[in-house]
Amino acid sequence: MPRLSCIALLAAVLAVANADLYTSKSPVLQVTGKTYESLIAKSNHTSIVEFYAPWCGHCQNLKPAYEKAAKNLKGIAKVAAVNCDDESNKPFCGSMGVQGFPTLKIITPTKAGKPAVEDYQGPRSAKGIVDHVVERIPNYVKRLQDKTLDGWLKDSNETAKALLFTEKGTTSALLRAVAIDFLGSIKIGQIRSREGAAVETFGITSFPTLVLLPGGSKDPLVYDGEMRKDPMVTFLSQAASPNPDPAPSSKKAKASSTKKSKSKAPESTGSYGDWSYSVVDEDEAATASAADSPPTESPEPIVPPAETPVAVPSVPPPLAQLGVPEDLFEACLGEKTGTCILALLPAPATPESELSAPALAAQSSLAQLSEKHKKRQAKLFPFYEVPSINAAANTLRNDLGLKEENDVELIAVNGRRGWWRRYTKDEFRPTDVEDWIDAIRLGEGKKEKLPEGVVKEAAAAAEKSDPVAEPEKAEESKAEEREHDEL
Repeated sequence: MPRLSCIALLAAVLAVANADLYTSKSPVLQVTGKTYESLIAKSNHTSIVEFYAPWCGHCQNLKPAYEKAAKNLKGIAKVAAVNCDDESNKPFCGSMGVQGFPTLKIITPTKAGKPAVEDYQGPRSAKGIVDHVVERIPNYVKRLQDKTLDGWLKDSNETAKALLFTEKGTTSALLRAVAIDFLGSIKIGQIRSREGAAVETFGITSFPTLVLLPGGSKDPLVYDGEMRKDPMVTFLSQAASPNPDPAPSSKKAKASSTKKSKSKAPESTGSYGDWSYSVVDEDEAATASAADSPPTESPEPIVPPAETPVAVPSVPPPLAQLGVPEDLFEACLGEKTGTCILALLPAPATPESELSAPALAAQSSLAQLSEKHKKRQAKLFPFYEVPSINAAANTLRNDLGLKEENDVELIAVNGRRGWWRRYTKDEFRPTDVEDWIDAIRLGEGKKEKLPEGVVKEAAAAAEKSDPVAEPEKAEESKAEEREHDEL
């Protein structure tokens, strides 16, 4: 009996080790090397994929947070997993550059055809995963105002449109996901509650309210359900069918580890709007070589850039720096200067030490947003970093009652209109900083009045730092007079 008990225990352990980490009832989508292209690479939606092994302790620890993230992102993005311990998946995991478990990758559709793939290096928590995935959901929602609404409605009058009236200035992940579902068939717009003419025209009395314009002479339809993905899609389907997105097969594919087959990757079956998808075939010898060296468990796996299917976007250029008082005065604290975003950097512990983690995060977020708007050729107020050695920055901190110079501060100032506003969150994530900047641009939130003398004191600091400086010219160039006020 003891011997039989040991055999039974060993069999049970082996069964657990070979079983998939996620069951069929899990909210996490199970993907294989054969189904990755159709379920993930050709999907219109952003996805995050975990490459795991059932025996991996770190994978087992991640499972609760990963499943929670999958529930939170249901209908908005795909949360999938690939069992790299399965013999049939090993060549695919090798081709994706997997060298440790768990490895997480975010896959974003692009107009170029091949999806962008990047390693997820964020927190291994449900919130961290959700935040990073949401950041990468494409936005096809048109932001409208009273002055632009009429032109948008008249453009392609026969095409169905949907309009969300909301009190918010930012576009939610839910609405972005809905717009992706109807990309090419229904144009989605968003308009603020303060746009009085539009609100009155459509008779809107509560917010948020979704209105469907079927196109042509058909009457508008008002949605009266919950702001959830499925009922919203059903409502909009009255005007057009949502784009098909591949669903997993109901039958679990069975693969043999003793047979090796060569199969040509299926060709793309079509496109959604102007989107098309394809996956480049990997060299069979390379994948076989990768499969011969099984990955090992690693909490933070490192993937060589050469093995990554798509290059990760390059680091954005650093922010412009206002290193001396006169630069700060001329750019942001003059009588005619418009809105500026300033990162007041803390003093380093020693001249050789790096900035604190929060300061580096603030720098990085502003640099990313600056580059993003530059690529879009969007007009936005300038972003600057101000080091602690700038005497005018320390004066400004004191006048505004900000923290000591060993903490980073993110503020918006408008010298011409005499107001300022502080970023109040503890973390400087790109999405949070962008929401704060959008609120300023759209005139949302409370602005504080600049204390009297701030501009004068900044000018005095500039004069003190350079006693032989020439007097300020009476006439400023057009570039200096350019306004950066909110829309």
